[in-house]
Amino acid sequence: MAGRIRQADVEEVKARTNIADIIGERVALKNAGVGAMKGLCPFHDERSPSFNVRPQAGFYHCFGCGESGDVYSFLTKMDHVSFTEAVERLAGRIGFTLHYEDGGAAPEHTGRTRLYAANAAAAEFFRGQLATGEADIARRFLGERGFDAGAAAHFGVGYAPKGWEGMRDALRAKGFTDEELTNSGLVSQGQRGVYDRFRGRVVWPIRDVTGQVIGFGARRLFEDDKGPKYLNTPETTIYKKAQVLYGLDLAKRDISREHRVVVVEGYTDVMACHLAGITTAIATCGTAFGSDHITVLRRVMGDDSTAGEVVFTFDPDAAGQKAALRAFADAKRFNAQTYVATGPEGLDPCDLRLHRGDAAVRGLMETKAPMVEFVLDQRIAGFDLASVEGRVGALRAAAPVVAELRDALLQPEYVRVLARRLGMDTEDVRREVERAGRSGSRREQAPDAAPPAADREGEPVVRVTLTSLPRTAEVTLERDALMGLLQFGHRLDAPLVSRALELPFRHPALDAVRTAVQQHATGMARPGWAVDAIGTVREPYRALGGQLLAADFPALDDAAAVSSTTDLARRLVIRGLDAQKNELLGAIQRVPAASEEGREIRLRLRELDAQRQQLATEV
Repeated sequence: MAGRIRQADVEEVKARTNIADIIGERVALKNAGVGAMKGLCPFHDERSPSFNVRPQAGFYHCFGCGESGDVYSFLTKMDHVSFTEAVERLAGRIGFTLHYEDGGAAPEHTGRTRLYAANAAAAEFFRGQLATGEADIARRFLGERGFDAGAAAHFGVGYAPKGWEGMRDALRAKGFTDEELTNSGLVSQGQRGVYDRFRGRVVWPIRDVTGQVIGFGARRLFEDDKGPKYLNTPETTIYKKAQVLYGLDLAKRDISREHRVVVVEGYTDVMACHLAGITTAIATCGTAFGSDHITVLRRVMGDDSTAGEVVFTFDPDAAGQKAALRAFADAKRFNAQTYVATGPEGLDPCDLRLHRGDAAVRGLMETKAPMVEFVLDQRIAGFDLASVEGRVGALRAAAPVVAELRDALLQPEYVRVLARRLGMDTEDVRREVERAGRSGSRREQAPDAAPPAADREGEPVVRVTLTSLPRTAEVTLERDALMGLLQFGHRLDAPLVSRALELPFRHPALDAVRTAVQQHATGMARPGWAVDAIGTVREPYRALGGQLLAADFPALDDAAAVSSTTDLARRLVIRGLDAQKNELLGAIQRVPAASEEGREIRLRLRELDAQRQQLATEV
């Protein structure tokens, strides 16, 4: 078995990897100040972005939950891979050959890496099978729905042959074990061993947001197939259906750019939308659209304002209406506005494209209606609005929908909309909405906050953050100087940086960070030095170091940031000189003016004044 990856290779891979590219595959990042980017945190649910990324430093930090680290820690936490797997994944991404301490080859993993590899090999097998004679039925299925060979290739569609072991034998030949194939959900266990899970079906590869195949969806083709119409990969270590969205790997860039996502119901609907020009379409995989899907989408689209759009397409039948009501229950978690689009005559996007062309699919977006109106119509549909009792019953059924609206401007407008729908007085509707709001305002008590961490003696540990620092001139100087040195120190004159970090800081938390930065200052030219520095800050002040590295430095551009940091470093040195001068001025009062000690103090005072003058003129 190979040994550890050489440390030099670990550092080289990290230096060659842009952390913003890796995080940006999962989180929509926007520019946020000089050298900084910001998005919704992938480690906790939040409504406004507090997750900062500094590509130049190779560092991320969330000001909401406190998670921070480098590109390796991001992958290990986000994708639940080992450190070694994270390094190997990034090395493979940039085409870098790793070396191991005993000179051996890369180790074979039995965990997640092998599951990804097995799914990728299966996807390749299925794609190849689509060109065989047996797959004529699958090609005909696709063709009848308007998808040619180019469309199939674009989405990676394949065919699973009818035999029981075709894929299993092909992957065994590539070195995969039955255990790995079982853990990947590609085979099922029978009395005589394992056999192919997908047989005689057209197959869609399901990819995660980074484009790695994590599972499959398969549609029945043959009359004698007694299985379900659609069969998906079972839950595995890498495939969690409540979090998976088909087509997100293809749609994520446009979703992030347009701040719009279109949620459709099936694989062919996603294909039809993309081919028609709606490239933000995605679909769930064998499960209802839920809160975990919303969390994934909000991060990708950068859902931090009401400017975005989420459009759901539902069939107008009872099942579609039920799905819409389920979606509405969760859709309030979006900041974006939510809509419902239903095709003419109940046609889904695939059928609409087939019968009426691409323009009709694009037109579907023009006929969308706000989801609130759609749900209101569903709530009042079963009441006889010609009778007083019917109108009152409809009001009581629909009022909670309006009461749940968070937007203070939208709610009174929908009070009027509901009043018009029911033919009732607006004031009566408003009172019922307020009553429904009071009834629904009872929330479960939040659990008691966790007690603060304690040190070894049992005393509470007070965590210092940027917001808890005193707002004094001295602390502000120390805070801003450390922020600048961590972010731009490698661009400054090294002797100046060394002098600025020599003297202790007056705030103990900032001094703890200063000590760590000073110990790493000689290596500022090395990529990643700042991340290493804050990793050595003593607790409980390490989180503060992460915040200083990730925070938005107050400057208009890169050049201004370097200039401002240089000025802050000079001010620290001048502050130190002034402190020495004050000590000497006190000392000179205690010695005879004509003494040798007095002459030495006066000489030292003149030297300090000269140094101060030189620094002041350099500004």
